[in-house]
Amino acid sequence: MSASCDEDGARMFARYAYAPNELGYCGPADAPRTLLTAGAAGAAGAAGAAGAAGAAGATGAAGTAGAAEATGAASATGSAGAGGAGATEGDLRALARRFHGAWPYLRILARLTGIDDPLDRRVVEAYWLGGGVSEAVDPREFGAALLAVIGPQAGWYWRHLTPQILDEAAPNHCFHVFGVYPWSRLLDSPDPTGPLHVLDSCRIRWGQVTERDSDHVVVRSAGLTWENGRLGLSGPRPLRAALVTGGVSFAPDVRPGEWVALHWDRVSSRLTDGQATTLRRDTVTQLELTNRRLARTREAGPAGEALTRQVRDDA
Repeated sequence: MSASCDEDGARMFARYAYAPNELGYCGPADAPRTLLTAGAAGAAGAAGAAGAAGAAGATGAAGTAGAAEATGAASATGSAGAGGAGATEGDLRALARRFHGAWPYLRILARLTGIDDPLDRRVVEAYWLGGGVSEAVDPREFGAALLAVIGPQAGWYWRHLTPQILDEAAPNHCFHVFGVYPWSRLLDSPDPTGPLHVLDSCRIRWGQVTERDSDHVVVRSAGLTWENGRLGLSGPRPLRAALVTGGVSFAPDVRPGEWVALHWDRVSSRLTDGQATTLRRDTVTQLELTNRRLARTREAGPAGEALTRQVRDDA
């Protein structure tokens, strides 16, 4: 599909980083309002530009779901255009560098793809949604470079960050959730409900809008499952998600039938058909790699059990 406008990568980063930051899970504590208002600026054109950045090239799918996004945010909420006035690109760039989880991915992915700017839209989209420029990157090379950065930072707290995770490495947020974060290693605990909820909420999930009111949408979205020692995806099921936060929306004129990206049950942006397809494909791939690692841990017997206890204690 053709892009109606050129979405700035820093603002795309803001849309996806906002939800966990506002909830206090990652990034600087003084960032939420800046991310919210900056992410809303130009939100009506977000998916059109992002789809042109590489998702269609990654999947061959015809991206059509974001075609309506050029109509303008002000007509839907009146807040998007005004909301970004207080945040400059410099503000966003300074904030992005303080996201110690995401920033190394962006920086390393940019370097390995020969892109000068870690907040280039192509890099940001590949990190959050998969596909695109990340497909030219060797996963193990990326993983080794990432470990060299985050391993010393994590120290004893995340002792599971060893070269063994290179088998499941990928230059995207999905790997960060399932491979780097400790939660997948807690699924074999007596009650996996908590870890499963965190994993399902933290991953970027796709959903198709079926209903909307002023502040929420209902989408049909595949949920994360944990059955017989394996992670998987359910069939599409209804999920109510926040569309407006603090009077601001990142997809103010979204309509039933369109695809959206969800982060912690909040709408981060529209998705094109191609982006949704790529996100699903890379999520399924990551789940399979994670399942293989979990199976190896169980097969290790007492050593694997000791590792699980260690991660549980560290968490």
